[in-house]
Amino acid sequence: MPWMWTERIPWPGITGILEILVLALLFHFTFQFFQGTRGAQVLTGLVVIVLLLTGLTRLFRMEALYWLLQRFSVYLAIALLIIFQPEIRRALAEVGKPPLLGVTAADRSLVEAIVKAVQTLSDRKIGALIAIERQIGTRPIQETGTPIDAQVSAELLATLFHPHTPLHDGGVIIRGNRIVAAGCVFPLSQQDQARTLGTRHRAALGMTEETDALVIVVSEETGTISVALSGRLRRGLDSERLHRVLTSILSRSRRRLAQLSTSEEVLTDEEEGSNG
Repeated sequence: MPWMWTERIPWPGITGILEILVLALLFHFTFQFFQGTRGAQVLTGLVVIVLLLTGLTRLFRMEALYWLLQRFSVYLAIALLIIFQPEIRRALAEVGKPPLLGVTAADRSLVEAIVKAVQTLSDRKIGALIAIERQIGTRPIQETGTPIDAQVSAELLATLFHPHTPLHDGGVIIRGNRIVAAGCVFPLSQQDQARTLGTRHRAALGMTEETDALVIVVSEETGTISVALSGRLRRGLDSERLHRVLTSILSRSRRRLAQLSTSEEVLTDEEEGSNG
């Protein structure tokens, strides 16, 4: 069959160029996916070490070390599966997400209710943690709280986080246009930069690292409104900007496979627009 490839690819160097392009795209999307997650620093460190050792073995012709690196590559693949298990699980879950249609009237009503409740909580400096479930399910986290199954309303959301209610010290999970659970315990982020944050903000980041949920945080101390998505946190949103962010992300989620990188750009654009 080699003659077939010779006829199809008249230039011998084009195969090498295609391989470089494919590898470049693969590395680009891999680093883009891991950016902002707990595995980002680990992945960067592994790549640097492997490239450094490979370069040294080739430059100084260290045959023994090169032989060890080749044998170690098999175990390295297994180690990567273990180290990056949460990120790989999230990536596989995103591949299987079903495409959805455009924004609906229910989505608009949901956004209005959430924005109104968050603004009320912010004005009164009442801490809040609200997760909007998207395509990846949150059932294990829901089971840490109390089932609610109620229509989302601004009044109900504000009441759930009132300091004198039993479920105020936890997170609320919204699926569709219904509150499915309250008082939930969200996983805390293990990012180094998150260790200086409060518990609510760490929980918001942790939730977005494990799922593709969008999490809204209201600071109890300052009343500041923040949004977490894909392991990243954007602070200092007002009700108008929060409304635009929620509408944009829900719209994209309904039109096509949810793309976290696109949603992150929306948040970044909103933040840069306020600074400008």
